[in-house]
Amino acid sequence: MDPSVTKTAKATAISNSPSDMDILDRKLLNIIQSGFPLVDEPYVQIGEELGIDEAAVLERIARLRKINVVRQISAIFDTRRLGYKTTLVAMAFPREALHNAALVINEHPGVSHNYAREGSYYNLWFTLAVAPNEDLEETVNGMAARTAALQHRLMPTIRFFKIGVNFDMVNRKSAAFNYSPDGYDKGVSKDWNKAVALSEFDIRVIRELQEDLPMISRPFDAMAERLGLSNDEMYRTAADFQKRGFMRRYSAVLHHRRAGFRANAMAVWKVDEERAEEVGQIMASHPTVTHCYQRPTFPDWPYTHFTMIHATTPEGCEESVTEIAEATGLDEYLLLYSTREYKKTRVRYFV
Repeated sequence: MDPSVTKTAKATAISNSPSDMDILDRKLLNIIQSGFPLVDEPYVQIGEELGIDEAAVLERIARLRKINVVRQISAIFDTRRLGYKTTLVAMAFPREALHNAALVINEHPGVSHNYAREGSYYNLWFTLAVAPNEDLEETVNGMAARTAALQHRLMPTIRFFKIGVNFDMVNRKSAAFNYSPDGYDKGVSKDWNKAVALSEFDIRVIRELQEDLPMISRPFDAMAERLGLSNDEMYRTAADFQKRGFMRRYSAVLHHRRAGFRANAMAVWKVDEERAEEVGQIMASHPTVTHCYQRPTFPDWPYTHFTMIHATTPEGCEESVTEIAEATGLDEYLLLYSTREYKKTRVRYFV
């Protein structure tokens, strides 16, 4: 392992204290992040499961939004399946130029995640999605030129093994056990990178479902009315979207640091091609790994497998990495802690 993970990186990774939440808050968060109910009165249904009334559910979610534990409640779509082009981008900047460069990168509406990370030459990592008619490489080259990046690399997905962020808020541990929460066969699908055919009606519904859910008793009524559908017709359409493979789920997204998962590390691994799929499956099976991908290598970057790890402490991340290293027999890797979150949002499609 590269020894360049610094004390500063670790200190920054744990600088945000978890919010004060009681057991009902934690049970509530477990419910809404795994699958928010698509019913006329969802807060009533959630309350029945918790043994509290609708008003109490609304009050608790409103408070959790206010303190930024809950970021958003909406549909989560698969960018590639909607026809968008997407990639992870690594850029290198002098330390004194990093902050301003990150702010410029944030201006692009297709940037959904943007983190400063320590542990390698590349110190800014972001995900970018562009519409089908746009050129991904040209867009990144323009961003690099505009920010005077020292170096940049496009790192698109070669193989997909896992995506499934889930935090067990009651037991306070990452619980991404499912290899394929989004319907992939053992984390790998031949169709994961293929766009589906979308009608104008599909796009209209996507535009509605991707917006943040209002905090009112019957939040879906206005959506259905704008679409000219009954509520049940809209729910059936959402279920069809999931069956067709371009909508993952409808749920809440948490601010992981505010929720108590203060350490966020990207572990990158050097894996021989003949072991690429075997190792990817082993990595994906670990409950603290929320994302697992194979990406291309470069002369200055031999690391093929990327695993995102979330834990309540940096020590928890390191324990996970040790377990993965022992399970795979790998010893060439870097652990890149995020030291600042510049942007984390959902891409808004077809707007």
